[in-house]
Amino acid sequence: MPHTFSRRMEGLRSSAIRDLLTLTARPDVVSLAGGLPDPEFIPRERIRKEAECALADPASVQYGETTGLRRLRDVLAAREGRRIGRPLDPGQVVVTHGSQQALSLLAQVLLDPADIVVVEEPAYTGALQVFRAAQADVRAVPLDRDGMDTTALQELLEAGVRPTVVHTVSNFHNPRGVVLAADRREHLAALADRYGFWVIEDDPYGELFFDATPPPPVATFSDRVIRLSSASKILAPALRVGWLHGDRAVCEAVELLKQGADLCGSSLTHQITAAMLSDEAWLALHLDTLRTRYGARARALTAAMTTTFGNAATLSDVQGGMFCWVEFTDDTIDTADLLPTAVEHGVAFVPGSAFGVGADLGAALRLCFATCPEDVLAGACERLGSAYLDHAQS
Repeated sequence: MPHTFSRRMEGLRSSAIRDLLTLTARPDVVSLAGGLPDPEFIPRERIRKEAECALADPASVQYGETTGLRRLRDVLAAREGRRIGRPLDPGQVVVTHGSQQALSLLAQVLLDPADIVVVEEPAYTGALQVFRAAQADVRAVPLDRDGMDTTALQELLEAGVRPTVVHTVSNFHNPRGVVLAADRREHLAALADRYGFWVIEDDPYGELFFDATPPPPVATFSDRVIRLSSASKILAPALRVGWLHGDRAVCEAVELLKQGADLCGSSLTHQITAAMLSDEAWLALHLDTLRTRYGARARALTAAMTTTFGNAATLSDVQGGMFCWVEFTDDTIDTADLLPTAVEHGVAFVPGSAFGVGADLGAALRLCFATCPEDVLAGACERLGSAYLDHAQS
């Protein structure tokens, strides 16, 4: 008997990046595909120490509050309040099972089927999955070296388009790597106030800057912004600690849905995370180390790509985060077709089409430099160059 699923399953497809993780598990393939932190940079010994301390408290292995451990919410409220330049009540913070769960719960709270959501193009694939599962009408506005084109968004609004949500990855965009410019942040916030939509400001990479600190968050300028972030990129993905903060009524609605989704998060990992984030001296040194090491890898990757491809490819200006966006000047190249050849040569990437909504991104690809040492990155770029030549000649 055939299976019958709900209508929300129609049109859903697996993440190209998740699928690639299986393909690139081969030991002979250097994966520049998944956005994974290097395990060598994850502070395992500090996590072990804090786990031992936490386990001395029986509450660490018990059910907790749905919104997260109060101590952790206190720490997050203080940190996020400093970022947005005003006090933040812990009651406006919800701790989630990674920031992806925060995004999923927000979509359930804010969106009805056919509601309009505006995303950047190229778009974060995790956001596309969430909004498509919510049966939203997903529209896109262009993204350039200064982030979301808020003038293009304004033109959409003036033409009568009324989004419920506008989603932006404001710092070191996934996949484009760019930072939303300060004037555009203020413009986006002003548009949200004027037209009454919600901005979801997705910011898991904002602390991984290599040179200049990013501008103040969009949430600095409007109460219609819900900010998301995560400990996955700065501490450890396995802690599964993300969070959102913003409008109290939205947070309360998220809490209601979260009760039905998972009751609560892990009291153990919340205690561990709270201890690490509250040790400001240790955290500052740890973040400096991440910025230095990831910055060196970003420079190694871009240098190797420039040496290998020259004028045949343009690269994003990598200022932080984990990703470099590559666009081949030969627009007849389809990177989805190039990928199998690249894997044969022992290197993998994410094709640009994985991030598309309506634009043709076939000649683009995303590379992650975070997981591999500099010499491995250089070798991977040489393999990619060989694959490119073989594909072009076939």
